[in-house]
Amino acid sequence: MSRSLTLVLALLTVFGPISMDLYLPVLPRLAADLDAGTSAAQLTITACLVGLAAGQIIAGPLSDRFGRRRPLIIGVSSYVVASVACALSPSIEILIAARLLQGLAGATGVVIAQAAGRDLYSGAALVRYYGRLTVLAGCAAIVGPLVGGQLARLTDWRGIFVFLAAVGAAILLAVLLIFRESLPIESRTAGGLSHFRANVRVLLADRRFLGTALTISFLNGAVFAYLSGATFVLQGIYGLTPQQYSYAFGLGSLAYVLSGFVSGRLSERWSSTGTLALGLGIAVTGAAGILAAGTAGLPLWVILASIVLLTSGVATSTPPATALALADYARVAGTAASLLGLGRYAFGAIAAPLVGLAGEHTAVPLGVVALACSVLAAASHLLTRHR
Repeated sequence: MSRSLTLVLALLTVFGPISMDLYLPVLPRLAADLDAGTSAAQLTITACLVGLAAGQIIAGPLSDRFGRRRPLIIGVSSYVVASVACALSPSIEILIAARLLQGLAGATGVVIAQAAGRDLYSGAALVRYYGRLTVLAGCAAIVGPLVGGQLARLTDWRGIFVFLAAVGAAILLAVLLIFRESLPIESRTAGGLSHFRANVRVLLADRRFLGTALTISFLNGAVFAYLSGATFVLQGIYGLTPQQYSYAFGLGSLAYVLSGFVSGRLSERWSSTGTLALGLGIAVTGAAGILAAGTAGLPLWVILASIVLLTSGVATSTPPATALALADYARVAGTAASLLGLGRYAFGAIAAPLVGLAGEHTAVPLGVVALACSVLAAASHLLTRHR
């Protein structure tokens, strides 16, 4: 596979992170501008997550049947339109609806990046590829808040959504010029809804796939709880400015990047299951630290260290877990990847608003949700290994 194609596939993974992270520094300002409460503002995150989950379950099977390129072009084009609609939203209700459409469109790039990788790689190379995707997602998570914090000096939240539209347009141009079909016609699936249901039943009947999918889903529930709640905790409780928050958020994302890179290498030299177990232990430790900091009112460095551990654990776990889940399903990689994406963003959509139920002046709900999700992820992995 050429380096340019590898770059395009990697860029497709930024839809999720940049859609979520770029406007987080201005989320409190957005809520004030649209006269919305904390929970209503967080629903803009939830709506995007729901779209990212539902869109993958649509795009994945379509890419198995019609190839990767056509659904991808349609999805990226729709993302640009939806981002413009977000920028023009006159109320929180319309913004929530536009964010749902943005997530639906952006899901196409996320799922096809995973499926196309399975078309082209296998074995240790596949784990390494997913490690690279994890690293790039972390890079996007670093750049997103940093750019968002700087953009907040120049424009309001509407301008940030215009910036997202421009990023989508650039990725669309790269897809049109570089991306070539990775799924041959003879390898595509046939049939309609009944065939899709049959494939889903086969996947869900596989205990390893199901257990690993639940592990990934719970881990992402912890991450999205952090994404949703950290801006209010770090700015509202610890008094950070939007720019300072972007730096603190970047620290956690840097840990995510480094851990994702190490995970891919470690899986090759050690084992995928061992690397996954190590990552889960780190994530549980970090989540417990966040809960302790919120409960006891510990200083800023404690919660920052706990965030680093949480993001490191998730990044260490994700590449081996994804490779284990997709290893046996080359022919229906799009459908399998869409189920992973559905769980990832659906669980995130459930977890994100929970951290705001007690208001913006306590970090305890964030710690509770992050720890519960991390423990459930570890339990899913242990049950799968035992069986």
